[in-house]
Amino acid sequence: MIFKTDINYRKQSLLKLLKAVQEQEAEIIQALYDDFKKPAFEAVVTETSYVLAELNHTIKNINKWAKPTWVLPSFLNFPSTDYLYKEPYGKVLIIAPWNYPYQLALAPLIAAVAAGNQVVVKPSELTPNTSKIIAKIISKSFDENHVECVEGGIDVAQELLAKRWDYIFFTGSVAVGKMVAKAAAENLTPVTLELGGKNPCIIEQSANLKLTAKRIVWGKFLNAGQTCIAPDYLLVHQSIKPKLIDFLKEEIILAYGENPEVSPDFPRIINEKNWKRQVSFLENQTILLGGKANSKDFYIAPTLLDNPSLESLVMKEEIFGPILPILSYDSEADLEQIITQYEKPLSLYVFTKNKTFAHKIISKYSFGGGCINDTVIHFANKRLPFGGVGQSGIGAYHGKLSFTLFSHQKAMVKKANWLDIPTRYAPYKGKITAMKKLLNWFS
Repeated sequence: MIFKTDINYRKQSLLKLLKAVQEQEAEIIQALYDDFKKPAFEAVVTETSYVLAELNHTIKNINKWAKPTWVLPSFLNFPSTDYLYKEPYGKVLIIAPWNYPYQLALAPLIAAVAAGNQVVVKPSELTPNTSKIIAKIISKSFDENHVECVEGGIDVAQELLAKRWDYIFFTGSVAVGKMVAKAAAENLTPVTLELGGKNPCIIEQSANLKLTAKRIVWGKFLNAGQTCIAPDYLLVHQSIKPKLIDFLKEEIILAYGENPEVSPDFPRIINEKNWKRQVSFLENQTILLGGKANSKDFYIAPTLLDNPSLESLVMKEEIFGPILPILSYDSEADLEQIITQYEKPLSLYVFTKNKTFAHKIISKYSFGGGCINDTVIHFANKRLPFGGVGQSGIGAYHGKLSFTLFSHQKAMVKKANWLDIPTRYAPYKGKITAMKKLLNWFS
């Protein structure tokens, strides 16, 4: 079968996908709970509804996005008409993570299909129930020559990476991202790497502390902290630190009760390996709240740590769990000393009523994206690019940007024949001065 890339074929494929994801929504919600007790509310807000919104938005706009775009021509090429043509890369590999296993497999898939590519999706083996339903949805929605789901573990991922692709899209850890980039480099394959980092959250003394605490608790403990854009650690002005800690404790109890282990709204750590890693972060620390862990279902309570050493394990690595270190600062020099110890983060958050302070922070530090007076919510706007910088990632996507990401922008100039200025042609004798003036005039 010859693979088709025309717009009608793409749109029909996406409409079939839309029907399948609508039919399987209840199964996906249950699978996410079975994999790591993700609450139905979080599954809907961060996974299924997000995918449905991305699908509907793409189907609505695909014809407009795929049209050649007129570009203002250069006067040096007069008379001409210039366009950008959106061309699919070809064969695309998408490797999805386990923390948002449905959304982060389907969202890039939607864009890659819309852009006209053939796609192989590798879901995470750490969420087998969700992976199984993703495979079911893909088989119902696409011809196997168009989109294929390949399940399996590390060996399967390595086997896939050994093949030649036209584009690779990976979401996961920095360490694995480096392996993906290395494999892609063998064939000079372009990549998008959605990674992570130690995301700072700065609370300046003018912040509304009660509201700040509520928004930090939500953003940090959503998905049990297993979110690449979650606040990794707090930097709190020392004058307000005790009061903020009290509010954080209150908000955690309001959200999850006195015993979060029995809360229906608090997920679990994905597996034993990651659970043990989280437990190791608690060793020799001053625990302000939480700290309880249960190996039976990989539970770790929402935990606040007081002023851990920057040399401790919890401050050396991205936490990616429900543990929140609280550090204090006195001056902007203190902030700089701590933040610049780490690679450029995926996100940065600042809580303040001081506009000058906020502007200074977001101008001074390089990071993928972030918020002033909230956490995580920048991800929700499909008109904002989502992606990292430096060690936190390469490339950005969402909405129309996703379609662009999976499309080669082919530049074309259509030159008219009714006029042909001879200056550019050899012989060049006596033309240099005139050409310099021409180039200077139109530069």
